[in-house]
Amino acid sequence: MVSKVELDGSTLHLGDCLEVLRTLPDCSVDAVVTDPPYGLSFMGKRWDYDVPAVEIWAECLRVLKHGGHLLAFAGTRTQHRMAVRIEDAGFEIRDMIAWVYGSGFPKSLDVSKAIDKAAGAEREVVHTRKRSQVASEGWDRPWKQEAMKQAGGTVAEYTITAPATEAARQWHGWGTALKPAMEPITVARKPLAGTVAANVLEHGTGALNVDGCRVKGRERTDYGLANSTRSAGNTYGEPSASADFDASKGRWPANLIHDGSEEVVGLFPQTGPSPKQYEKTKAGWLAPGSLHIKSELQSREYGDSGSAARFFYTAKAAKSDRDDGLDLRLPARRQGARPGSPDETGKFPDHDHRERTGNFHPTVKPTDLMRYLCRLVTPPGGTVLDPFMGSGSTGRAALLEGFRFIGIEREAQYLEIARARVQSATPALWRQS
Repeated sequence: MVSKVELDGSTLHLGDCLEVLRTLPDCSVDAVVTDPPYGLSFMGKRWDYDVPAVEIWAECLRVLKHGGHLLAFAGTRTQHRMAVRIEDAGFEIRDMIAWVYGSGFPKSLDVSKAIDKAAGAEREVVHTRKRSQVASEGWDRPWKQEAMKQAGGTVAEYTITAPATEAARQWHGWGTALKPAMEPITVARKPLAGTVAANVLEHGTGALNVDGCRVKGRERTDYGLANSTRSAGNTYGEPSASADFDASKGRWPANLIHDGSEEVVGLFPQTGPSPKQYEKTKAGWLAPGSLHIKSELQSREYGDSGSAARFFYTAKAAKSDRDDGLDLRLPARRQGARPGSPDETGKFPDHDHRERTGNFHPTVKPTDLMRYLCRLVTPPGGTVLDPFMGSGSTGRAALLEGFRFIGIEREAQYLEIARARVQSATPALWRQS
C-alpha cells in the first residue's frame, strides 16, 4: 500500500521505498541525503536487519539528475557493505565524511561478569552510583532521561561489582566493544554527462557548494600573500585559484564534521600562530625565493590559535531539536522506556512499555547537521530526496535551506511525526507559491 501527503514544497510518501521510487520520474531530483538502516538490528528493529539492497540504490541513481550527489549515513561495522552496494548500483564513490560525536554509549559485554555468570558465582556489590552521576557514560541521552521520568521520577542506581572467581579477576576490565564516536557518510555521485562544467550548465548538478559550507573562523588579513603556497596552492598538480582559508568566507569544508562536545574537542591538539619569513618588496609580501630580486627578509606571524577542532564544521544538536515543530498533543504511542540498568550484555532486561508523546524515533539526526549536508550537495531551488525519511530530519533541514523535498517512510507512526516536523519548517516562499 502506497499513499502520500502533499505539503507546500514537499511530498511525503507512506510505503516501501523501492515501490515508491519506481513511481518517480527519471532525473527528477537534485540530491539524495539519507540515513538508511545500518544493518545492525538496532534495538531489535526488523527494519535494521540489513543495509539497503542494490536495487534501491539503483532506483536512487535513476531518479537523480546526472552528476547528482548521494550522501548516505552508515554504521562503522557495515560501512563497507553500504558503500559497495551503492557503487554496484552505478554510483561513483567520491569520498567519505566522518561525523564525530561524544554522546555514544559503549554496548560492550563485560567479560569478567560473563565468566562469573557462567560459573554461577555471585558478585559482591562494592559501590553504587546514582544515574545522574554517570551522564558522561551516556545516561544524558533523551530516551534515557525520559525513561527515568516515566519510572516515577526516581533516580535508579548503577552498581559496581567485584569479580567473584579467579578467572573473572584475570579478565576484569576486558570488554567486547569500543565507545561509538563516529558515523561514516558515503559521498557518491551519479556519473556526469560530459565534463563537470557541461554537466553543471545542463543539469545544475555535479559540484559541491564549497563557499556555502565553509567553516567560519576568526577573520585574518595576512592570507592572500601573492605567490605564496597558501594563496595559490597546488591540487593534483594544478594551481588552485582559491586558498584553503579565505578570510572573508572561512576555511574550506573538510570530510570531517563534529558535534562540538568537550569529549570531541578535547581530542584535538591546541595550535597557535606560526612565525614565518616573507620577503618585503615593492610588490608586497612574497614567499621567499618567489622572485629573484633584492628584498628584506622579515618574520611575520599568521594564523589564529585554539583547538584544531576549529578547522572543521561543528553541527550542534539542541536538546529540543528532536521535538522541534511537533505538536505535543499528538496521540501518545507505546514505546519501550527501558528504565533500570543494563545487564552484563549491555541490554535492559526490565523493558516497560509506557506511553509518551513527541518524537520517539530511535535514531534522530541533528537538524543543523542535515542542513549542512543538504546545502553541500543541492543547487539553489533544488529537490532533496530521502528514501528512508524516519522522523523527517532531512526534510525539515531541506525546507529550512529553501529546497524542495521528497520523503519516503514505511512506518505510519513515523510518517505522522515527519509530517508535523516538515510542515513546521515550511518557509513562507512555499506557502505563497
